[in-house]
Amino acid sequence: MAESGDDPAGGYRTLEYAVTDGVTVITLNRPNALNAFDRPMKRELLAAVRAAARDDAVRALREPFGGDHPTLAEELRRLYNPIILELRRLPKPVIAAVNGVAAGAGASLAFACDLRVAAETASFVLAFGRVGLVPDNGATWFLPRLIGPGRAAELMLSGEPLSAARAEDLGLVNKVVPAESLAGEAMAMARRLVDAAPIALALTKRALNRAQEVRNGPGRILGARASTRG
Repeated sequence: MAESGDDPAGGYRTLEYAVTDGVTVITLNRPNALNAFDRPMKRELLAAVRAAARDDAVRALREPFGGDHPTLAEELRRLYNPIILELRRLPKPVIAAVNGVAAGAGASLAFACDLRVAAETASFVLAFGRVGLVPDNGATWFLPRLIGPGRAAELMLSGEPLSAARAEDLGLVNKVVPAESLAGEAMAMARRLVDAAPIALALTKRALNRAQEVRNGPGRILGARASTRG
């Protein structure tokens, strides 16, 4: 795992990290486990997101998705939740490239990104109730804001998979493309963002985040404040 001060592109075991034309590409790389999150992957993903935040050359981020053991709550606090918070605090746009099934924490990770592009064969599953769990990693906060409380409740309570096409209809996914075009489309989207003014993007992302937390039309007010501070 790459430590602070190391080359961020090297030392990872569970993911791949590359920077091309101002775009950081983080690819989950546990194919034998269908990219299921384990503790090393969580730690490495958090380190990779922080490395991208520190790198001024990076303007956009793309992510393809008892006893001596900590409790679930501790696991969330120490490993999952910091990743979600880092993604939201990152002053650079983050694009999720979803290929295959984004289930559980993987779906929550995609919801936390700013934009989502999915393969036609992709789907989202939040079957937490079937294994005796409550949706976590910010899913109950992000999903109602993305598709509305009623649709979010249906998806979380039923545990039924949501196809990429339906996700696009609901506004959860920005674009659906053939699987073979996913990487290219996500990179093209990222490069368009790279060409924009980075400070404007950072302020826009901050205003959008705050607009979801404040009532009475905050977007217009915060947008004006961001412009005057720029």
